[in-house]
Amino acid sequence: MPDIAFDRFHRYAELTALLHDLVREHPHLAAIESIGRSFEGREIWLLTITHAATGPAADKPAFWVDGNIHATEVAASAANLYFVQWLLTHYGHDPEVTRALDTRAFYVCPRINPDGAEWALADRPKWVRSSTRPYPFDDEEIEGLTVEDVDGDGRILQMRVADANGLWKEHPDAPGLMIRREPTETGGNYYRVLPEGSLEGWDGYTLRVKKNKEGLDLNRNFPASWRQEFEQLGAGPYPTSEPEVRAVVDFIARHPNVCGGTTFHTWSGVLLRPFEHLPDEEMHAEDLWHYRRTGDKGRELTGYPALSVYHDFRYHPKQVIGGTFDWIYEHLGLYSWVVEIWSPMREAGIENYHFIDWFRDHPVDDDVKLWQWSRDQLHGLAHVPWQPFAHPQLGRIEIGGWNRFHAFSNPPPALLERELRRFPRWLLWQALTSPRLELVTAEAEALSGGLYKLRVVAQNTGWLPSYVSKRALERKVVRGAIAEIELPSGATLVQGKRREDLGQLEGKAYK
Repeated sequence: MPDIAFDRFHRYAELTALLHDLVREHPHLAAIESIGRSFEGREIWLLTITHAATGPAADKPAFWVDGNIHATEVAASAANLYFVQWLLTHYGHDPEVTRALDTRAFYVCPRINPDGAEWALADRPKWVRSSTRPYPFDDEEIEGLTVEDVDGDGRILQMRVADANGLWKEHPDAPGLMIRREPTETGGNYYRVLPEGSLEGWDGYTLRVKKNKEGLDLNRNFPASWRQEFEQLGAGPYPTSEPEVRAVVDFIARHPNVCGGTTFHTWSGVLLRPFEHLPDEEMHAEDLWHYRRTGDKGRELTGYPALSVYHDFRYHPKQVIGGTFDWIYEHLGLYSWVVEIWSPMREAGIENYHFIDWFRDHPVDDDVKLWQWSRDQLHGLAHVPWQPFAHPQLGRIEIGGWNRFHAFSNPPPALLERELRRFPRWLLWQALTSPRLELVTAEAEALSGGLYKLRVVAQNTGWLPSYVSKRALERKVVRGAIAEIELPSGATLVQGKRREDLGQLEGKAYK
C-alpha cells in the first residue's frame, strides 16, 4: 500500500503515481483508465472500484464521485483520493464496505481539472476559476494588477497601501486585522487593500485588478440549464464545449448503471442538493423525500448541514445558476450532491451564519474571531502579519493579511485529514441505497414430451426503485426490467414471449 500523506496536496505527477500504485496493490478491487485529456493534454484519470470476482462493474449499480473541477479547490481531489484508499483498505475488514464492493461499483474521478490544479499548486502559483484555456477572448488586459506571488514566497496574500482616501483601517484590538472604515469617518490611518500582484501600465493613481483571460467556469459547462455568457459567466461557447466536462458527461451517459453521484468542492462546510434554478415545489415529492432523507443522513455522518441551493445557497437573491454537475439529476434523474468542504467560520466559533449571505456582509466580531483562531490555533497561518516590501511599481508597501488558499479555499494541512474523514461513510451509504435486482429463483420443471416449464422470480433488494427517481421516469431515460429467454440449439418456445418488459420494481424507498 503506498504511503499517502494527507497533510499536503499532490501535484499531477505525484497524484498520477499514487493512483496507479493503489491499483497495482489491489488489482482485484481497482482499475484505472483515462476518460479524456484536459485542455493542456493531461490525462483525466478515473478509477473503477469493485470486487471483480463478483462480476464486472458494468453489471452492478454504480455511484459516481469526483472533485477539483475548480482550480484552487485541491482539497476536493484529496477527498477523492482518501475515499479510494479508505474503500480499498477497509474491504474484507468492514462488512458494509465489503458488501458495497461485492454488490456495487464506484467510479471515482479525483481531479477533473488537472491543468487548473497544477497552476494553483505551482511554486509560483496562478489562480484561475477553472480551465486554463483563454475564454471568451485570447488577449489579456494590458493595464491593471495581475494577481500573483510578487514576493516569491509561494503564497498569494494581500497588499496594503497607505492612502488617506482608503476604505480600510486596522482594528484597534487586533493588530493587522483590516476592517472597513465607517461611512463618515475621518482623521485616522487608512489603506487600500489589494490582492498581491504586479501592475502594468500604472498611471500612479488608479488601482484596478485585471480579469484573468482564463474566464471559463467548467461547472457552468454541463448541458442542463446551460446559458450563454450574457446570462452565465464562464459557461463556454456551447454545452460540453470543454474537454474535461465532455469526458465526464460522455462517461456517465455511456454507463446507465450509475444511480447517483457526489462532486466535491470547497468551501463552506455544507451538503448541497438540487434544484439550483427552481424551488422545492417543482420537484417530485418522492424525490424530495429521498433528498431530505439523504441530507439528514449526511448531517448525521459528516456534521455538515444539508441545504437546497435554490432556497439556501444562491450567490445573489435575484439570480440562479445553471450548467452545473446537477445535470445528472436534471437530465438523467440521478440523485446528485455537492459537498463544499471546510468551514473556517465554524472552526473559529462563528455560529448561525447564513452561508452565502455571510460573504456579502457580516459583523466585525466575526473577523476578530477568525483572526484569533488563526493566531491561537494555526500559528498565524490564516492571517499573516504584514511585512514591508519594496514593490516594483508601488514602492514601499506591506504584504500579509488573509491567506486564502491555505486556510480558506482549502483546510490547513494540519486539519486536512481530519476533514476528509467526514465523508466516506456518507458516500458508502448513498451507494448502498441504489436499486439492486436479484434472482429469487430460476428453475426448470420437466414436463412430458420433452417440454420444460421455466420459472424465474426477481426482486429489487435495494432501497431505491429500479428507475431510481420520479424525474428519471418523467424524462423517459429508464426502461423496465427486461426478461429474455435464450434458447439452446434445437429448442423452440412453445408458450410465452422471447423478450418481455416486466416494468419497474419499486424497492423500499417510497413504500
